Parts: sequence; C-alpha cells; structure tokens
Amino acid sequence: MILHARLSAIKGIRPHEWIIRFAFGGVVCVLAGLIAQRCGPVIGGFFLAFPAIFPASASLVEAHEEQHKARAGFDGTNRGRIVAAIDALGTAIGCIGLAGFACVVWIWLPRAGLAQTFVLATLVWLALSVGVWLLRKKRVLHC
Repeated sequence: MILHARLSAIKGIRPHEWIIRFAFGGVVCVLAGLIAQRCGPVIGGFFLAFPAIFPASASLVEAHEEQHKARAGFDGTNRGRIVAAIDALGTAIGCIGLAGFACVVWIWLPRAGLAQTFVLATLVWLALSVGVWLLRKKRVLHC
C-alpha cells in the first residue's frame, strides 16, 4: 500500500461539510472542557484526545465514495463503508500515537523545558503511529 495525498480532493468538499466538521469538533471540545471542569484536567484531557471531527468526517467520506461510484453507474454502498472503515483504522492508529504524546507531555513537561518535551512527545507519537501501522501491515495485529 502506497500512501499519498490528493490535495485536489479538498476542492470537492462543500461548504456545509466544512461547517459540520467544524461544529462537531467544537462541540466535542466544549464537552471535554466541561468534563475537565467537573472531573479534573486529567479526565478532561482524555476526552479532548477524542478525534473531534472523526465521526462527521467518516460519514462524509462514506457519502463521497457512494456518490463517486454512483456517478460511474455503480452501487457505492459497499465501497463507501470500506473507505470509512479504512479511515476509522487510521484514526484509531493515530489515537494510539496521540495517547503516547499526551503521556509524554504529562510526565515530562513539569520536569523539562517545553521545547524538549514537545520534541520527545512528537517522536513518541511518530514511533507509536508508524509502529502500529507496520505491525498491522505485517498482520501481527488483526485489524
């Protein structure tokens, strides 16, 4: 599998889809803030780590794929679900890396400088995300 980015795909996103993603992300962040106020910053931080736009993004990705296949004369339901599932897997892998990033910041920020902590946390995020992706690719992880 070769990873690539199609920046031209951004042109296909309609304004209301941007609004849905922005609004959903904002609601998740506000809820995480309210949880942090009530239960403390550690618990609130876990909820803030939730990929805020994922649920809206996954449904929009599925709809785009279905529409793309429908324009070609095919039923895109299955393809849309597959693409949304792949997107979900990538999000889950990214969340593992994000959790590692958060743990490093939580542990190291009181002890070290901001720049050092950020560099270390970024390296941990990268190592975890790429490592889990490679394990999945080698079929060590069955996802």
